[in-house]
Amino acid sequence: MQVAVVTFDGFNELDSFIASALINRCRKDGLEAFITTPTPVVTSMNGVEVTGQRPMEFVTEASVVLIGSGVKARDVAADDRLLSMLPLDPSRQLIGSQCSGALVLARLGLLDGMPACTDMKSRPFVEACDVTVLDAPFYAEGNIATAGGCLASQYLATWVITRMLGENAARDVIGYVAPVGENQETVERAMRAVHAGELALR
Repeated sequence: MQVAVVTFDGFNELDSFIASALINRCRKDGLEAFITTPTPVVTSMNGVEVTGQRPMEFVTEASVVLIGSGVKARDVAADDRLLSMLPLDPSRQLIGSQCSGALVLARLGLLDGMPACTDMKSRPFVEACDVTVLDAPFYAEGNIATAGGCLASQYLATWVITRMLGENAARDVIGYVAPVGENQETVERAMRAVHAGELALR
């Protein structure tokens, strides 16, 4: 069970690293995330250089593909060459986006007929793709999920872990990383966000 955390140049560190770090706490159970990049090295929005762990070709074999956000998301969504490197298949993969990553899913036609979550700055651009944007941190339909707001990346990771390993595994991970003294409320908030996102508009 491998997860491709697709990370483009100009990426938001919170989006890629929180999701991958939380998911990688499940390595012992066979679920592992890899920073997946179109070039050997990408530079974050704050100038942090990161060496990719997997090339973009990895997305075809990954069980889960998460599309991160960044300051160049609109450029990515307009780049047919980059989009051609993302032959995603929701019939056999879990697919998620974080913040402006929803633009990429929209351009790939994966949000046709479903609403999405994104960040405030990206909202008008996602809406321009004829996608209804929800005032919520997380939403999922079937095998496709979107999250809005940098710290909602914990909800995206919670969804992935729950779908792949079950709710108890997700509770264990979130409970472990939660602020001391806030473990239970942090776990319940994450589970509530994911459950609500899966039940919304039903």
